[in-house]
Amino acid sequence: MKPHNVTLTFVGASLLWVGWFGFNAGSNLEANAGAALAFINTLVATAAAVLGWALTEKVVKGKSSALGAASGMVAGLVGITPAAGTVGPFGAVAIGFAAGVICVWGVTGLKKLLRADDSLDVFGVHAVGGIVGAILTGVFSADSLGGVKAVADGYSIGGQVAIQALGVGLTVAWIGVVSVIGYSVAKLVFGLRVNEECERIGLDITSHGESAYES
Repeated sequence: MKPHNVTLTFVGASLLWVGWFGFNAGSNLEANAGAALAFINTLVATAAAVLGWALTEKVVKGKSSALGAASGMVAGLVGITPAAGTVGPFGAVAIGFAAGVICVWGVTGLKKLLRADDSLDVFGVHAVGGIVGAILTGVFSADSLGGVKAVADGYSIGGQVAIQALGVGLTVAWIGVVSVIGYSVAKLVFGLRVNEECERIGLDITSHGESAYES
């Protein structure tokens, strides 16, 4: 579904990119080399994700789109967050580009495969992008690939990828169980969605009794 306003969607994604510097670099809790690394990684990974998404759209659909670029920004931000303080800039570029490309599949092929009712593509961008970033953190954190984890400290790419994958699996299982419980309660109390007629008219009218614009 096309967003209500593509221009404001793009502006919002850009503002999110700016705010994410505080999220990733600020998580270091002090202004030092670690914060600087997280800052630059957030910048380059997100830029790479925008390019990855746009190029994938170009190849698959024949044209890139502003909405795709905005979605690529979010995919890159989510993808680099697990790795922001442990990978080098080139590793960040690789993670961001991979997140941008794979998340296109997340909002198209995977969405259809799961038959997900996800109008904002939250799962396809945030969940898929986060999984990609979390697993690739185990790869690009190695000092041989520009990261900060030295082999001398007992770090191995295979071992860390296994740990990252285990973390992803436990997270998916935990969220799955909690979501089923939460959605079940919500379904009993409120219901999970409005009917098709309300969707056709628009929720501004049916739920709030007003519209954003005069027709």
